[in-house]
Amino acid sequence: MEKVIDFILSQKFFKPGSLVGIGVSGGSDSMALLHLLNANKEKLDIDIVAINVIHGTRERDEAEAIFVEDYCKEHHIRFHKFRVEAGLLAKQKGMGLEEACRTARYGVFDSLRKRGIVDYIALAHHQRDQAETILMHILRGSGLKGAGGMDYVRDDYYVRPLLDTDKDSIMRYVYENEIPYLEDETNQDTTISRNLIRQVVMPELRRVWPNLDRTLSNFGKTCKEDDKVIRDSINFDAVLYRENVVKIPLTYFVYSNSYIFRLIDDCLNKLGITQNFERKHFVMIRDLVKAENGTKIDLPENVTAFKEYEYITLSHKKPKIEINTEWDFKIGTIKFGDYGKLTVKRAKNPEKVEGYLLVDLDKIPPNAVWRVRKEGDFIEKFGGGIRKIKSYLNDKKVPARIRNYLPVLAVGSEVYAVAGVDISEQLRVTDETKHCGLIKYDMQNWV
Repeated sequence: MEKVIDFILSQKFFKPGSLVGIGVSGGSDSMALLHLLNANKEKLDIDIVAINVIHGTRERDEAEAIFVEDYCKEHHIRFHKFRVEAGLLAKQKGMGLEEACRTARYGVFDSLRKRGIVDYIALAHHQRDQAETILMHILRGSGLKGAGGMDYVRDDYYVRPLLDTDKDSIMRYVYENEIPYLEDETNQDTTISRNLIRQVVMPELRRVWPNLDRTLSNFGKTCKEDDKVIRDSINFDAVLYRENVVKIPLTYFVYSNSYIFRLIDDCLNKLGITQNFERKHFVMIRDLVKAENGTKIDLPENVTAFKEYEYITLSHKKPKIEINTEWDFKIGTIKFGDYGKLTVKRAKNPEKVEGYLLVDLDKIPPNAVWRVRKEGDFIEKFGGGIRKIKSYLNDKKVPARIRNYLPVLAVGSEVYAVAGVDISEQLRVTDETKHCGLIKYDMQNWV
């Protein structure tokens, strides 16, 4: 295992002086990693803390947490324990229990990063885990990215120092150092796909190919290298990205699937999506190019894809709109539900300001209110001509996914302004205008 320490140092996995959280379940692998990093923390110039997550799915969860905590007390290792309700998450999200446990566990790890409690999370995945992962991805129809398996380092935060270490070496280290550990009885449940691979399929394959783990692991490295060459050839510059939305120009979809699918995968990663998308979902997104404008499809992980004029847009689903709420027009800031922020301020002169709508404040009726659009709404376009609000928004090429989240300033069915889009002829600023106003709408990163 000394080679592992040398490998960590050569790859500079941890910055000097960093605090490394170690995911510790109590099993042999995580206990070995905990012992290894603790024994070499001065050499690595790091400090460590053990992180245990109680998933709430088994009676033994609490006892295993106590086991890890007692070990840490005995060896003067800092320890943090967290409890999640993976069963409830599985029910709410329609996930399998194994997937829910992983999602909840990584949710804890991610929160530790956001709160600045640890600098890294070290995980005890090893060569056998890597081989199993690669085989599972292949059986699920993965491309090169999935066939590449796990990374040594992901997101500059998750580190897998044992990924090239075989299981026998880990167990030898455990026995030589008399490291206590617990067996997880759920590993024997072959109704779980991972356990079926681990307990049934892989042992049979190893019987014929003893070096299977190393062979699959090396195959994964080759896949990673080939995938990187292809990804490095892709130009992402024209993709528009905000926190909850990615817009891909239709011109990108003239390329091969090898190019398109990697582009889509990168865009999903920008939305924080790293799993549960299969080839069929990439095909569905690609084929949106042929659909009518405004067509949408629902996808896993709360993502919706839209055909929007010159773009394919990937977006997190938005909260439901409250259609009966109204806000009086006023100078100042209005929080438009959970969807955006309206700002209205006085202008010293009748000059347009980028990002704002310029209006004649004296022309706004006293009973005008901000609300969402409704059936029967109409607007007199700036420059003249009456249009139904739906047709008007079509003319303005406003994406259908955001139309119900744009505040309209209206009296009855007559719309005087659509925030973030334009004003009606009724509010035009002229030479006779005495009081000008500026209106801005920020849509919480949904455009």
